[in-house]
Amino acid sequence: MTRVRCITEMGMGVDVHGRDATKAAKRAVSDAIRHSSLGFFRMIGKTANDMFVDVTIAVPNPEAVDKEAVAKELPYGTVTVTAVKGGLEIPSATEVANDPILIANAAVIVSFDKD
Repeated sequence: MTRVRCITEMGMGVDVHGRDATKAAKRAVSDAIRHSSLGFFRMIGKTANDMFVDVTIAVPNPEAVDKEAVAKELPYGTVTVTAVKGGLEIPSATEVANDPILIANAAVIVSFDKD
């Protein structure tokens, strides 16, 4: 079956202390969906549970992202999370030992199967 992309949202999340890629990723997903209300399901004969939600997280250390924890940020649909190299790590100030800021970017794409 062919999927049709309906929504693309982007977000950014930051972990200021701790270099926690999962925390930054969850914040990025929350930022991406925070202002969305998808009310068109009934118009196309679908429900929120019919949607497919594909999330791409970009962080400097993609292997550190807990994809299941990030997926829980999305309350509906079949969620797939992929982590890739990207984002940004801002080095610590010279007077602070090893406390960089980690920035994650998220792309959240919502699609449906075309009947």
